[in-house]
Amino acid sequence: MLDVRRMQVLRAVVTSGSVTAAAANLGYTPSAVSQAVSALEKQAGTELLERVGRGVRPTAAGRLLTEHADIIGRKLAEAEAALADLRDGRTGRLAVRYFATAGASLVVPALARLRRVHPGVRIDLKLSDSDNPLPEVEDGRVDLATAVGPRERVREGVRLVHLTDDAFCAVLPKGHRLADRSAVDLAELADEPWVASETPGPCLDPVLDACARAGFSPNFVVESGDYATALGFVAAGLGIGMMPRTGLTAPHPGVVILPVRNPEPVRKIYAAAREISLAQPPLRCLLDALRDVAAGR
Repeated sequence: MLDVRRMQVLRAVVTSGSVTAAAANLGYTPSAVSQAVSALEKQAGTELLERVGRGVRPTAAGRLLTEHADIIGRKLAEAEAALADLRDGRTGRLAVRYFATAGASLVVPALARLRRVHPGVRIDLKLSDSDNPLPEVEDGRVDLATAVGPRERVREGVRLVHLTDDAFCAVLPKGHRLADRSAVDLAELADEPWVASETPGPCLDPVLDACARAGFSPNFVVESGDYATALGFVAAGLGIGMMPRTGLTAPHPGVVILPVRNPEPVRKIYAAAREISLAQPPLRCLLDALRDVAAGR
């Protein structure tokens, strides 16, 4: 295999016209330049230079390798510039996964900040198709993901950053017997029919755990996979709901939303990223922006 560094030495000799001039330009000794060219000739299996007076000129093989050395030199310069742009956050790509309510309340404003600071970074943004996006982060398929209260141990090298505690509220139809309260004890909802706005998993677990501590298991009579539909079911009087604050940004006019106590169900929202990926300035910027947005800054 031809040595790229020796090819660059040959290029210097050809462009300057002599070994001595090339050595001066490269900061080498003439002997070192001659040795590099001789070693390259052995690798190439043919002579690359011929003497002409006090200088040298390339053979056909020498011209060929000089042309390729020039191409390689330009490509290396381009690679170095591209690497500097990536390292400094002027270019790059971030794969981000989010769950729906985190998207509206946290990810959107955080990405707006990222765009202002790193406008050249491309964002691959998708809604998570799983309750647990951590495997994608662990395997390097995703740079950052928002997740709800992961209980399992994360793989070494993945950082979980707590963003916020998202409290659940009771959602009651207008005219409900408890609708005029300022807050409701969870146990007061034990005998009510419930509208399920969460599928089984980390988002529903805090509600089930809180109900268990209050001494009952909710009676789900209607299932819904999204908050808007669940609000409609509640407004129609089919049952009461328990929904996180981040899912109640556009409340239905036919419902009343009340804080819950004794106990208050809370889901913890995290951002997950690989430690090695946090060396990227855009990813650090996005994580900082998520924390600021979650803290109301």
